[in-house]
This record gives sequence, C-alpha cells and structure tokens, in this order.
Amino acid sequence: MYLIEVTLKANPLALGVQRKEQQAAEALYQNILTALKSGQPTVLELTCERHPEKRIAVNTSEVTAVQVSEKSSSNSNLGLRAGFATSNS
Repeated sequence: MYLIEVTLKANPLALGVQRKEQQAAEALYQNILTALKSGQPTVLELTCERHPEKRIAVNTSEVTAVQVSEKSSSNSNLGLRAGFATSNS
C-alpha cells in the first residue's frame, strides 16, 4: 500500500489517500505536481483505494507539499510517519 500525503497552508496535518500499486501512487503524485506547476488554481478531488468512500477536494493554491511513501505495517506499529529527516551534522 502506498500513501500520498498533501500538506495545506496553515494546516499542521497532512491529508492522505492510499493506492494499492506503486505505479498508481506515482501517477497521482505526478498529477498533483503538474497541477501545482501550472500555477493556475484548480480543485483536485482525491479518492482512496483502501477506503473508497473517503474523498478529499483540495484547492491547488493551498497545497504546500506532496509526498509519496510506502505504507508498511512496521512503520504504523512504531507510530512513525513518512517524511524527510534532517541532520544536524
């Protein structure tokens, strides 16, 4: 399972949807990235393959970040979230 998370301006929590296949997750990521790069505000409706009733509509002018990560049971058991680590070295 792959998790696509979208971070919005002035919202500390990321919104996420899931895809079963890596190719589908990458396609959604690229779709969101293309919308962001266009510079034209538009509404994207995102759906979740794991929970089809889960839908999110976001205005691209409010999106600050998008990330794709593989969701594994070991990460969820440890309470770890996907993301990028910074180093003080």
